[in-house]
Amino acid sequence: MASRLYNPFITFKFDNQTCFLTGETLRSPEEQIQVFPVWMMRAFDLEEKPFKMLDENIVTYKSLKLPCSLRVAQLFEQVEDEVEKAMKAGYNEVKKLDGHTLFQWIGKILYGVVFNEIQSGIRQAVLSGEEMNFSQALVHKFRNLHFMLQSLVVPMEFEHVNPFNIQVFPVDSAPETFLYRDEINTLIFSLRMKDFAVIATLQDNGTNAIYHEDILKHVKGHILHPIQFEEICARYFYSAYLFNRLPEYTYMETPEKVYIEPMPLNDWTLKPIFDNWQAKTYGQVLENFWKPWGYTLFEIIKNPEKPMTFLYDNEDGVPKITDLAKA
Repeated sequence: MASRLYNPFITFKFDNQTCFLTGETLRSPEEQIQVFPVWMMRAFDLEEKPFKMLDENIVTYKSLKLPCSLRVAQLFEQVEDEVEKAMKAGYNEVKKLDGHTLFQWIGKILYGVVFNEIQSGIRQAVLSGEEMNFSQALVHKFRNLHFMLQSLVVPMEFEHVNPFNIQVFPVDSAPETFLYRDEINTLIFSLRMKDFAVIATLQDNGTNAIYHEDILKHVKGHILHPIQFEEICARYFYSAYLFNRLPEYTYMETPEKVYIEPMPLNDWTLKPIFDNWQAKTYGQVLENFWKPWGYTLFEIIKNPEKPMTFLYDNEDGVPKITDLAKA
């Protein structure tokens, strides 16, 4: 039986004449969708704002597009409408969104960035006359993300555990707040806007959420101050970097649907799933996330055993949550 899943990584087909999700040949250059939702770009005046690519090239949010068939565009529009309605309403509605719907919405954005990065890399390789040098580990991750995103068009079931994990937090941010981050090498995504924030790890089988389980329990039921959410975000982005597995998945295709099952992350080496946490490196990540508040690396790791935190009291572990959430 021929595979129902489209794989553009076999021949690196990333042109603008082929639907990015299904491989269908497009009839017109007009068949395309925006990577970032139109409603979001308009609400936060993002269309002409700069977006930095991995090669340091600066483009605009509006310029990031995906070649997409009308059929697929209509399916994404249904997802978009549902997410837009929830996000405009705020935290309580975002929290109710189905996890698979949120995954498809986030996955389209993150894969859209990946697609544009690959197109840029292909153009540079052609101009330089050199072959494109692409990490096989990244191809592995991006291919899996692309397969899973096809759950939009192919009936799909994730068995035992979702490959992704999405956390939604209530945050006391200003109404005009919009802060987007991604790291395509580790497939992690964060978004803070209005009164909520989202952190998504798209290919770790929920392992980062287990790694941060104590913090997630600690903040549950509390409205976070932005500096507190950014601290959680920094911890997640750093742990995603420390995550040293390349998750494998088995795909079983039947006439009814595709079943995706994650393979165990433990291997014969018995090596821990996460590399060792280094206070200085974490402090550098946190310094970047705390830029709006001006804290320096020196202040953050003044005591390397207990880096600066706004989630716990450094002296005795007494929660600080309610102190700042009401500030």
